[in-house]
Amino acid sequence: MNPARPSQADAPPVFQARGVRKVYTAGELDVVALQGVDLDFHAGELVVLLGASGSGKSTLLNILGGLDVPTEGTLRYKGWDLSGGERTLTQFRRNCVGFVFQFYNLIPSLTARENVALITDIAPDPMKPEEALDMVGLSHRLDHFPSQLSGGEQQRVAIARAIAKKPEVLLCDEPTGALDVNTGITVLEAVERINRDLGTLTIVITHNAAMADMADRVLHLSDGHIVKERRNEQRKAVTSLEW
Repeated sequence: MNPARPSQADAPPVFQARGVRKVYTAGELDVVALQGVDLDFHAGELVVLLGASGSGKSTLLNILGGLDVPTEGTLRYKGWDLSGGERTLTQFRRNCVGFVFQFYNLIPSLTARENVALITDIAPDPMKPEEALDMVGLSHRLDHFPSQLSGGEQQRVAIARAIAKKPEVLLCDEPTGALDVNTGITVLEAVERINRDLGTLTIVITHNAAMADMADRVLHLSDGHIVKERRNEQRKAVTSLEW
C-alpha cells in the first residue's frame, strides 16, 4: 500500500471552487450540468471523481482545466481567477495544466518522441521528450509511430505528452475507458507514478469504482452535485485494486 499524506488536508488548497453552476442551452431547454459545486483541491493530491454518465464529471473537469467557464460561481487556482477572462485561461492551460483524455489524440504521422515534442517545443521549462516517455515506461518505443503501438502504449504516450511541460495539475478524463483491465492497470501505474514522483495534483474522473482505492480522496457526483466524499487512510497500489 501507498501511505496517505494527511498533511495535505491541513495545507491551504491550491484549487477552490465555490458555487460552481453550469447550464447549457439546448434549443429552448436549459440543461443544468453542475448545481452549485463547492470543492477544494490540495497540492500533490490524487483525487478520483466517480459518477455515472451524465453526472457532471466531464463538465467539472473541463471547468477545472480552463476549457470551459462556469455559468455561476467562482473558481480560483492559487491567485488566478478562472471564472472567466480568456487571457488568464489560456495562460493557465498553457503553463499549469496537462490533459489526458479517453482517446489518445496522437498524430499518426509522428513518432512517440515527436508527439511529445509538440508540447516540449512550446513549453517554457519542459522535460526532454525522452525523459517524459521514460517516466511512463516507453523509453524503448521512442521512434515508433502510433500504428505500431498498442492502445495502452498510445495512452502512455498521451500521458507523457501531458506531463512533458511539468504541469502542476494533471486532469485525466476516463484514461482507461477504452482499454482492457490489464492494460488499464499499466496506464494507472503511470498516472500514480507521476503523482508520486513529481508531486502533481492529479484528478481522475471515471465511472469505475474500482479505481477509488488508489486515491487520497474520492468524490462522488450525481446529477451535478457532490453527494459523497471520502478520504482513504492509505492508498492502495494499482496492482492490488479489485476490478
